[in-house]
Amino acid sequence: QLMENQISMVERGAFDDMKELERLRLNRNQLHTLPELLFQNNQALSRLDLSENFIQAIPRKAFRGATGLKNLQLDKNQISCIEDGAFRALRGLEVLTLNNNNITSIPVSSFNHMPKLRTFRLHSNHLFCDCHLAWLSQWLRQRPTIGLFTQCTAPAQLRGLNVAEIQKNEFSCSGQTDSAHAQLCSLSSGSCPAMCTCSNSIVDCRGKGLTAIPANLPETMTEIRLELNGIKSIPPGAFSPYKKLRRIDLSNNQILEIAPDAFQGLRSLNSLVLYGNKITDLPKGVFGGLFALQLLLLNANKINCVRADAFQDLQNLSLLSLYDNKIQSLAKGTFTSLRAIQTLHLAQNPFICDCNLKWLADFLRANPIETSGARCASPRRLANKRIGQIKSKKFRCSAKEQYFIPGTEDYQLNSECNSDVICPPKCRCESGVVECSNLKLTKIPDRIPQSTAELRLNNNEISILEATGIFKKLPHLKKINLSNNKVSEIEDGAFEGASSVNELHLTVNQLESVRSGMFRGLDGLRTLMLRNNRISCIHNDSFTGLRNVRLLSLYDNQISTIAPGAFDTLQSLSTLNLLANPFNCNCQLAWLGDWLRKRKIVTGNPRCQNPDFLRQIPLQDVAFPDFRCEEGKEETSCIPRPQCPQECTCLDTVVRCSNKHLKALPKGIPKNVTELYLDGNQFTQVPGQLSTFKYLQLVDLSNNKISSLGNSSFTNMSQLTTLILSYNSLQCIPPLAFEGLRSLRLLSLHGNDISSLPEGIFTDVTSLSHLAIGANPLYCNCNLRWLSSWVKTGYKEPGIARCAGPPNMEGKLLLTTPAKKFECQGEWCPRCLSMPSSGHPTEQCFMLWHPPRSHLSILPQGRDCEVALSGCSSNPCANGGTCQHQAREGAGFRCLCPVGFEGPSCHTTSDPCKEHSCKNGGSCVPSATNYTCLCPAHYTGEFCEQPPDFCSAELNPCQHDSTCISTSQGPRCVCAPGYVGSNCSKDFDDCQDHRCQNNARCLDEVNGYSCLCTEGYSGQLCEMPPHTAGQPGLCERAECQNGAPCVERGARALCQCLPGFGGPKCEKLLSVNFVDRDTYLQFTDLQDWPRANITLQVSTAEGNGILLYNGDSDHMAVELYQGHVRVSYDPGTHPSSAIYSAETINDGQFHTVELVTFDQMVNLSIDGGSPMTMDNSGKHYTLNSEAPLYVGGMPVDVNSAAFRLWQLLNSTSFHG
Repeated sequence: QLMENQISMVERGAFDDMKELERLRLNRNQLHTLPELLFQNNQALSRLDLSENFIQAIPRKAFRGATGLKNLQLDKNQISCIEDGAFRALRGLEVLTLNNNNITSIPVSSFNHMPKLRTFRLHSNHLFCDCHLAWLSQWLRQRPTIGLFTQCTAPAQLRGLNVAEIQKNEFSCSGQTDSAHAQLCSLSSGSCPAMCTCSNSIVDCRGKGLTAIPANLPETMTEIRLELNGIKSIPPGAFSPYKKLRRIDLSNNQILEIAPDAFQGLRSLNSLVLYGNKITDLPKGVFGGLFALQLLLLNANKINCVRADAFQDLQNLSLLSLYDNKIQSLAKGTFTSLRAIQTLHLAQNPFICDCNLKWLADFLRANPIETSGARCASPRRLANKRIGQIKSKKFRCSAKEQYFIPGTEDYQLNSECNSDVICPPKCRCESGVVECSNLKLTKIPDRIPQSTAELRLNNNEISILEATGIFKKLPHLKKINLSNNKVSEIEDGAFEGASSVNELHLTVNQLESVRSGMFRGLDGLRTLMLRNNRISCIHNDSFTGLRNVRLLSLYDNQISTIAPGAFDTLQSLSTLNLLANPFNCNCQLAWLGDWLRKRKIVTGNPRCQNPDFLRQIPLQDVAFPDFRCEEGKEETSCIPRPQCPQECTCLDTVVRCSNKHLKALPKGIPKNVTELYLDGNQFTQVPGQLSTFKYLQLVDLSNNKISSLGNSSFTNMSQLTTLILSYNSLQCIPPLAFEGLRSLRLLSLHGNDISSLPEGIFTDVTSLSHLAIGANPLYCNCNLRWLSSWVKTGYKEPGIARCAGPPNMEGKLLLTTPAKKFECQGEWCPRCLSMPSSGHPTEQCFMLWHPPRSHLSILPQGRDCEVALSGCSSNPCANGGTCQHQAREGAGFRCLCPVGFEGPSCHTTSDPCKEHSCKNGGSCVPSATNYTCLCPAHYTGEFCEQPPDFCSAELNPCQHDSTCISTSQGPRCVCAPGYVGSNCSKDFDDCQDHRCQNNARCLDEVNGYSCLCTEGYSGQLCEMPPHTAGQPGLCERAECQNGAPCVERGARALCQCLPGFGGPKCEKLLSVNFVDRDTYLQFTDLQDWPRANITLQVSTAEGNGILLYNGDSDHMAVELYQGHVRVSYDPGTHPSSAIYSAETINDGQFHTVELVTFDQMVNLSIDGGSPMTMDNSGKHYTLNSEAPLYVGGMPVDVNSAAFRLWQLLNSTSFHG
C-alpha cells in the first residue's frame, strides 16, 4: 500500500523482484507517466489501483505481463491518450474504471477481449462522438448493465447524449475537420504528440489549446515550443527525462505554479522563456543546476518574491528579464553570481527605494547593464526616478516617510519573502481567527497571516472567487465563512492548496451551478454549506474529489434535477439536505428515489414539485415506474453548461469572439474574463457592458466601425493593461476617455482618422509605455506640441506616427521632429472641442481659424465638420444603459437604463423596494436587480397574495367533525349537531329541557338525550308502567344478530353491534379486520362498473398493502405505498396513469378514502379533503366488468400477473 504519498515517478523494474505481489495501491500520488513493461514480472498481480493521480497517457505496453489482473482502477487522472492495444493482455479483467479523465477517443475494439468484465466506468470524459467512436455505442448496447452514463461531449448536436443510445449513422465524420480526432495517439519513445509538429529535433506545440505539458515527448528533442497555450502549472520533473533540451519556450500561458525540480538535470539548457504568465513566486532551487543557461525571460508575470540565491547556479547567464512584475525589493547579492550578465531588465516593477535597495543603485552604477530604465515607485521624493542615477545617500529608511505602495499595506517586506503577514486592513485578528466580516469587501484580501485557522469573510460584497493561490500559504486554515456575499462564480482552482480546510460556508450567495473544479484542493473538506443559492442542476461532476465530505447542504436552491451518480464520489456522506427545492420527478430523477431508499443518509425527506400528481410527495415514497417522461419530451441529463457564448471560444479566462460579424456584445461572457478579443466585427461604439467586466486586462476592438469614444467607455477597468482600438473610424476622442486606466501599458489607436488629441488625455494613464498612433492624419500644429513632448519623455511612441499637415510638416515623424516645429501660423485646422449643445456638453468637430494675433473664432465648416455629433456620441449612459438620440429634447438624448439603475444617465442604483407589491404585511427584501417578498406566517405566493388555508390539517381549529370554512377574516366553524362554541369544542347539554317521566334520570348524549328509567318503567321517556307477567320483553322481540347484546332504553330495545357490524339488528357487515397476509374480499357482478363511488375507512400502521384491485389486461388498483394512497388506472389507453395522496394514512388512526370513478376519470379524496383528479385521454375504453373486484388483497396468481405488468407495486395484502 503506497497510496496518499507524493510519488511522482516510478522507474521501470521497480516491482520486478516482487513476483508474488497480488495487490498494489498507488492511488492519490503525483504520478504523471506510466513506464512501459512496469509490471512485466507481476503475473500474480490481481488488483491495481492507480486512481487520483496525474497520469496523462496509457502506453501500449503499460500492463504487458500482468496477465492475472482482475481489477484495474484508472479513474480521476488526466488521461487523454490510450494507445492501441493498451489493454490487450488483460483478458481476465472484471473491473475497469476510466471515468473522470480527459479521454476524447478510444481505439477500436479496445475492450472486446474482456468477457468477464462486470464493472466498467467511462463517464465524465470528453468523448468526441464521430465515426471513430461508433464501435463503442454497439459495444455498450450489448452490455446494458455496465458503462452507465457514458456521454458525448462533442460534436454540439450530440453533446450530453448517452453513447449507447446514439444510432450508427449519427456517428459521422465530415472529413478534414475531424482529422485531429481521427489520429490515434502514439507514445513510443521519440514519437511526436498528435496535436504538435516535429522536425529537426524541434517539437512545435504553439497555440494548440493545451492545458498541460504533453507526456512522453521525444527524448531526442533539443527545443520545445509550448507558447500561446493554456498551461497552468509545470509539474515535478516535467522536463527531466529530456536531457538534450537546449531551449524551452512556455511564454503566454496561464502558469501559476512551477515545481522546484521542474527543470532538474537539464545541463544543456541555454534558453528558458517564461514571460507572459501568472507566476507569483520562484520556488527555492528552481533554476539549480542550469549551468549552461544564457537567456532567462521572466517578464510580464506577477512575481513578488525573488530569493537572494535564486540565480546562484547561472554563472553563464547573459540576459535576465524581470521586467513588468510586482517586485518591491531585492536582497543584497541577488545578482552577484551572474558573472557573464550583459543585459538586465528591471523596469515596470513597484520598487521601494529605501535603505534596503541602496546596494542595487551601487550595483547598477558599477555595472551599467540595466537597459529598461528601472525606476522607484516609493517614497514620493524618489518616485519615477531611475534607480541607477540616484545617489546612494538618497536611499534611507526613516520613520517620517511612507515606504509602501497603495494597496500593499499588509506586506511585511523581508529579503527572504517568507515572513508572516500582519492583519489585513480593517480586519481583526486574534487567536488564529481573522475576522473580516461586514466590511463591504469585493475580494479576498491579498495577504492573510500564515497562522490563520478560521477566516470569516461573511456579509461582504464578494462576487467572484479568483484562483490567486492565496490558500497555498495558509497551511493551518480549518474553516472559511463566505456566507451572505454575492458570489456568482468560483474560478477553477480557487481553493487550491486548502487541503486542511474542513468547513466551507457559502450560504446565501448567487451560485447558479457547481462543478468539481470550483472545489479542487479541498481534499479534507467535511462540511459544505450551499444553502440559499440559485443552483438549478447537479451533475455527476459537481462534487468529484470531495471524498471526505460528511455534511452537504443544498437547502433552498432551484434544483429541479440531479444527474445519476452525482453523489457517488462523496464516499463519507452521512447528511444530505435537499429540502425546499422544486424537484421535477420525471424519468431523469427515478434513480434518486431508489438511491435515497437504499442509502442510510439523513436527507430530511425532499419532495416533488412537478408533475402535479406527485406534488409534495417525498421522493423516496414515489414508485420507480411513476418517475416518467412524456413521450418526445425526454430531457437530457444535467450536464455542466460551458461558460462561453456560442459565438466565441474560451480558454480559462481568455475569450475570443473575433470575426463573427457581431454588432453587440454576446451574452454569457464569463464575469472573470481577463482577455477579450472582439476584433473584426461590426461594432459602431464601445459596448457599454464592458464596464461590468472589472477583471479585464486586455481588450481588442480593432477592425470595427467605431467612430467615437465617450467619457465612460472604459469605466471600472482599473486592471486593463492593453487596449487595442486600431483600424476603426475614430476622429474625436474626449479628454476623459481614458480616465481611471492607471494600469494601461499599451494603447493602440493606429489606423484611424484622428487629426488631433486634447492635451491631458493621458493624465490618468500613468503606466502607459507604448502608444501606437501611426496611420492617422495627424495635424501637427501648436495643438499637438504637447503630444510631441510627451512621447519623447519615455519613447512611448516607436517612431511610426507621421504628420499629415500642415504642408510644412507633412511626412515628419512625431517622435523625432523638434517640439518647436509644432506651430500655429494662421490657418484653418481641424480640431475636436467640447461645446454646449442645448445645455448639454457634446463632442463636436470644428474648423478653427488661427490668425497670428487675434482671438480664436469658431466656424463649423468643411467635409468633416458640417454636422454636429448626436447627444449619444459621448456614450453618456452608464452601467450598460442604452442611449437614444432625442433631437428636440434639452439633453439631446435619453437613457434606457437596465434593471437596477435609474436617473438621466443611469448612474443611480434604483431601490427595487420603492414601489413593491408585497401584500398582507409582507416585507420587501431588495436584491441586485429585483426584490422578493418575505411573507408572514402561513402566507404564500410571489407577493404574499395567497392567504393561508385556515382549514388545512395543521391550522383547522374546528373540532368534533364540524365543517371548516376558510374566509378572508379567518376560519369559521359550522358545528355538527350537538356541539357549540367558536371552534365547536363544547357539547351542548340537551338535558336542560328533557321530558323524562316517572323520576327517570336524564343522560346527555351528542345531539340528544336518553332517559334512565326507575325499576319497572320503560319506554323512551319512561312513560310506560311495569308490564305484567308473561308478556315478552323488548329485547326478546328485537332479534339482534351476529352475537350483538341487547339493552332496553325506555320503550325501545337497542342492539349493541360488535365491531365490523351495523344496522338496526347488526345484520350488516361494515368493516373487516385483515389479520392474515393472504386475506381478501371478492365482489362479483359489478353493476355499472367502472362508474362507482367507493368509500373505505382504513386503519393501519403498515406502509404498504393492497386496498382494491380490479382488472386483467386493463386495471384499476388502489394501494398503500410508503404510507401514501396510490391509484393506478389503465382503461386501455397505455401508458397507465397514477396519482398519489399528499397525506400518509399509516398512523394507526381511521382515515376515509373516497374513490369516485366515471369511465376514464378518477377522483381521489382523503378524509374529505380536496380531490385529486386523473383523466385518461384517448380512445374510450372501459374496464372489464366481469373481472372480480378484490378488496384488501387478491389470489396469488392474480397478484403475480398484476405485479409483473407494473399494475401493482405491492405483493402483500392489506394488514389492518
